[in-house]
Amino acid sequence: MPGWRSQWRLVLLNSLACGLEICVAAGITYVPPLLLEAGVEERYMTMVLGIGPVLGLLFIPLIGSASDHCHSSYGRRRPFIWLLSFGVLLALFIIPHADILAARLAWGGRTFQVCFLILGVGLLDFCGQVCFTPLEALLSDLYRDEEDYNQAFAMFSCMVSLGGCVGYLLPALDWSRGLLSAYLGGQAECLFSLLTLIFISSLLITMKVFEEPSCASSGLAGSESLLEPGAGTIEAGRRGVPRSCCYLLKCKLRLLKSGPLLCLLRTCWSMTPAIYRSYCHVPRVMRQLCMAQLCSWIAVMSFMLFYTDFVGVGLYEGVPSALPGSVSKQRYAEGIRMGSMGLFLQCATSTFFSLVMSRLVRQFGSRWVYISSMVSFTVSVLVICLSKSVVLVTIMASLTGYAYATLQTLPYTLTCMYHKEKEVYMPKRKAQSAHKNGVATKRDSVYLTAVEEEGRLNHNPGTPYGHAFLSQNGSSHSSGAAEQEEIDSGFEKRGVGLDFAILDSTFLLSQVFPTLFMGMIVQFAQSVTAYIACSVIFGAIASYLASRIIFDQKDLKN
Repeated sequence: MPGWRSQWRLVLLNSLACGLEICVAAGITYVPPLLLEAGVEERYMTMVLGIGPVLGLLFIPLIGSASDHCHSSYGRRRPFIWLLSFGVLLALFIIPHADILAARLAWGGRTFQVCFLILGVGLLDFCGQVCFTPLEALLSDLYRDEEDYNQAFAMFSCMVSLGGCVGYLLPALDWSRGLLSAYLGGQAECLFSLLTLIFISSLLITMKVFEEPSCASSGLAGSESLLEPGAGTIEAGRRGVPRSCCYLLKCKLRLLKSGPLLCLLRTCWSMTPAIYRSYCHVPRVMRQLCMAQLCSWIAVMSFMLFYTDFVGVGLYEGVPSALPGSVSKQRYAEGIRMGSMGLFLQCATSTFFSLVMSRLVRQFGSRWVYISSMVSFTVSVLVICLSKSVVLVTIMASLTGYAYATLQTLPYTLTCMYHKEKEVYMPKRKAQSAHKNGVATKRDSVYLTAVEEEGRLNHNPGTPYGHAFLSQNGSSHSSGAAEQEEIDSGFEKRGVGLDFAILDSTFLLSQVFPTLFMGMIVQFAQSVTAYIACSVIFGAIASYLASRIIFDQKDLKN
């Protein structure tokens, strides 16, 4: 495809990512005033905003890995995108109409209005954040060459940053004076109706553009053998089909006529234990990447979540609890506006760096780009921490967009590289089983080094491993058969959706940490500068951990 056509296709393909970011940024920005108006105390505000990230930490590994093993005729990622998008649309309806929904109940009142608001906020944050995982996995499925997925994730980061710009801008506009606002009922109704229109448009564009390969044909390939309980699983193993997938494929065949949603739920339920085992046993390359990603996101989110409060209180010396109309309150409001301008410039800078990210990687390499972005972020927030100049602080805030664009791009391209060359970056495991009366009673595994692997192949050529014992329905000992198949194939059988889910979990965890501990830290330090100081500390740690990431095969040797 010509260059401009491929870039335009990437823009359309990532339109849903842009729409999601617009809705999440605008919705979460506008929610705190609604909660305060409903009577929620300010000290419970961060707890309400933390519901979505906590739920995401629990369910994102299940959704990520289940999308890897989904055998729906609609594709692997599409059913999850539709389901989570429906949750976003439901939240966009609930939040502005919480008072009306509460009034419809015979026993409704202020309490039910707060409950509906909390439900809408949690649903928007959870579905909006988790929906990025199948979108990222979809990009990995469609673009497999290194140059292609570098451009794909650079455009993904660009569209997310652009969505953040629009999302932060929309709540700042006055929608209450327009004719549409008078027809719909007010500022909130008009804003969320616009968000709904934007999201539906972006969803339909993305779903129309991409053509996901259907998994139905691969699932039906061995239908004759799978329909027979005992011999089906053995025959599947002979044909090279993973034995652990046999039960899932049989479920797919049986439930094909029951609709994709029921098949989807059955697949998620049957795979849950195996998913969380894989979620806890992370390969070394992913473990090092995730540690650096976690500290990097904690540094960035500690800055973004509390930057406006720092500007309003620390630079403008305003008082949030001052009386309306007082000088201290006016200073705080002016500081909040200037802080919002800094975050807007950060998103604009992030959009620019996302557009040139592929060129930077080609010119300087992934290692230099990742480390330089975190070093520049640390220096920028250090200047913000020490300076009292509003202009200098705003300029430094805009420069932090370089790190934000890098964290949205490079970790995912590195994960694609790991999965493209699994034999190199995710080596096989050596299984050790203790058998008693012909039944495996204990199984553990360790990673083989290059020397151990070469020695094992030289001393034990062609030695087969013990066969897993199968029950009559072919589903017993499926985890053991999966490990056996991993050993025979030479690398770990991990889907890219699961590892993308782990990366996204670091982002969600980085939101939980500040909301739980930053209040106590600031109360102990008696200064809002502690927000930025924590960001400096985690930025320095992230810069060190970034140097430990495996960027290429040379790093494995070192």
